[in-house]
Amino acid sequence: MKHIIPLPLFFVVIAAIVSGCAPDAAAQCNTPLTAVRVAAGLSSPVFATAPPGDADRLFIVEQGGVVKILDLIGGVVLPTPFLEVLVTPGGERGLLGLAFDPDYDSNGYLYVNYTRVVSSQLRTFVARYQVSAGDPNRADPFSQLVLLSIDQPFTNHNGGWIGFGPDGYLYIATGDGGSGGDPGNRAQNIEVLLGKLLRIDVRGAAPGSPYAIPPDNPFVGVAGADEIWAYGLRNPWRNSFDRLTGDLYIADVGQNQWEEVDFQPASSPGGDNYGWRCYEGNQAYNTAGCPPAAELVFPIHEYSHALGCSITGGYVYRGGRLRDLRGTYFFADYCSARIWSFRYDGQQVTQLVDRTTELRPAAGTIDSIVSFGEDAAGELYICDLGGEVFKIVPNGVLKGDLNNDGGVNFGDINPFVLALTNPVAYRTQYGLAPEAAGDLNCDGRADFGDVNPFVRLLTSP
Repeated sequence: MKHIIPLPLFFVVIAAIVSGCAPDAAAQCNTPLTAVRVAAGLSSPVFATAPPGDADRLFIVEQGGVVKILDLIGGVVLPTPFLEVLVTPGGERGLLGLAFDPDYDSNGYLYVNYTRVVSSQLRTFVARYQVSAGDPNRADPFSQLVLLSIDQPFTNHNGGWIGFGPDGYLYIATGDGGSGGDPGNRAQNIEVLLGKLLRIDVRGAAPGSPYAIPPDNPFVGVAGADEIWAYGLRNPWRNSFDRLTGDLYIADVGQNQWEEVDFQPASSPGGDNYGWRCYEGNQAYNTAGCPPAAELVFPIHEYSHALGCSITGGYVYRGGRLRDLRGTYFFADYCSARIWSFRYDGQQVTQLVDRTTELRPAAGTIDSIVSFGEDAAGELYICDLGGEVFKIVPNGVLKGDLNNDGGVNFGDINPFVLALTNPVAYRTQYGLAPEAAGDLNCDGRADFGDVNPFVRLLTSP
C-alpha cells in the first residue's frame, strides 16, 4: 500500500533536503567548521572586505597604510598594492578602516579611516579615494578627498571602523579618545565626536562640502553634534551590518572586567546611548552625572576578562557554503584568541558556541585576532595581526552537498543532476536499494515518477 505525505509535511521534507538536515534534526544542524589560510607574509593585516558584487577579490588592509588585493581565483596576493596612505602607525594607530561605496562599480569611490600626526597633533581622518581609470587593481593616489578629521587627545581608543548602512549613509565608529576610564566623559558628551557612532551622507553633499548631514540624525536642530547617530561607546572595535536584516552589531572593548556586544535594530531612529563610561557591560563603572539606567541600551552579550581582554567584532554569516549557520554572529577576543558564535532574535541570545578548537587551522596559527572580514559572497575571514588571513570553511563534506560539487544547491535536490553526478547519493537520499535501476518508485514501470522527487516522495516515501 502506498502512503501519501500530507502537503505541509511534504514541504517540510523538501525544505530539510534543501538545507541538508533531516526534518526532526533541522534545529540541531551545525556544519563542522575549520579555517584555512588564504594569505600569509602580510604586514599587520587589520581588516578585509570587498566591493559589492566583486566575487574575485578580497581587499586586505595593513595597519602601516597599505591596501593589498588577494586574488580569490588564483589564491595569491597581488605584488602591487591597491592603495598606499600616509599614516602614523603603531599601537592602536594607523590605517584602520576601509569601505567601498555601494555604487563602487559605477563611481569607483572607496573610503578609508586612518590616523596621522599633523603639526604635532594626532588626528583621525576619514577620506575618499577613487579607483584608477585604467587599472581596477590600483586606486588613484592623487584622488584623496578628506571628508572629516578629529583631534585625538591620546594615542589609543581610535575606533577605526567605517561602513555603509542599508540606508546608503556612511557610518564611522570613534573611540572615546583614550586614557584610562574616559576621565573627561567624552563618550557621554554629545557636543564632541569621540566615543560615538557617526552617520554622514557622502553622496548628497552640496558643492564645496565634503558631506551632508542626514536630516533624520537624532541631534539635528537640537543640542549635540549633527553627525552623531549613537553614543556612549568606549572603543568600538569592528562593527557590522547584517546584510539581510540591516541590524547593526557593535563590539565595544571594555575597561577593566567586561567585553560587550551591543545591538541596534534596523528600525532604530538613532540616539541610542550604549552607556560608557557609566557602565562597563552591564556593570556600573562611574555613574556620576549619568542618565538613569532606563535611558541606556545595555549589551546583548558580555563576557568577563576571565575569557579574554579585548573583543574583536565580526559578522552575521549570510554566505552560501554554511547554510545551517546563516544568521549566526561570529566574534572573538584578541588577547585569548577565542572565537565564539551565537544567534540573536531581537530578544535573546541563543546557541552560544565556543568555536576556537574547531577553527584551529592545519597551516598557520590564529593567535592575534584583530578583525574578521567578509567577501562579496558573504563568506567570512579572520585577520591575524601576525600576518595571516584565514577563511572559515566547512570541515570535510558540506552537509547537504549530496553531489559533492562544493556547495548546497539545486543539483542536490534535482534528480536529473544528482542521478548523473552521484548516483549513490541519489539512491541513498531516496531510500533505494543498490540494485534499483529503472522502476525506482516501484509502480511497475520506468517513467517520470522514477526521476521526479516530488512524485517519488508522494508515492513511495
